[in-house]
Amino acid sequence: QNGALPEGSRKQLFNRLQRYESPQANKAIESYLAIAKKHGLDPSQMANQFVTTRPFVTSNIIGATTMEQLKLAVTSVDVKWSEELENEIEAAHLDQPNPCP
Repeated sequence: QNGALPEGSRKQLFNRLQRYESPQANKAIESYLAIAKKHGLDPSQMANQFVTTRPFVTSNIIGATTMEQLKLAVTSVDVKWSEELENEIEAAHLDQPNPCP
């Protein structure tokens, strides 16, 4: 967010992922972070629960570098998924349907 390069992040460690540095990507990032904040959610948990709630997904493969990240991923199943949350995420997607081609 805002060009931050957190210590230990994949971008910081491997200097790649430049496709996520476009104005469209930044707009999408800001939209999804605002939705998570509005609903009092950790953004990573919101993202994982989004994947888990898709009817075509049979397994959500999570990735974690730290124990804290693993705990957030595993407990994402406790996120209550509402119609309001679904609709806000869909609207954000429609606004930026392919931000990082």
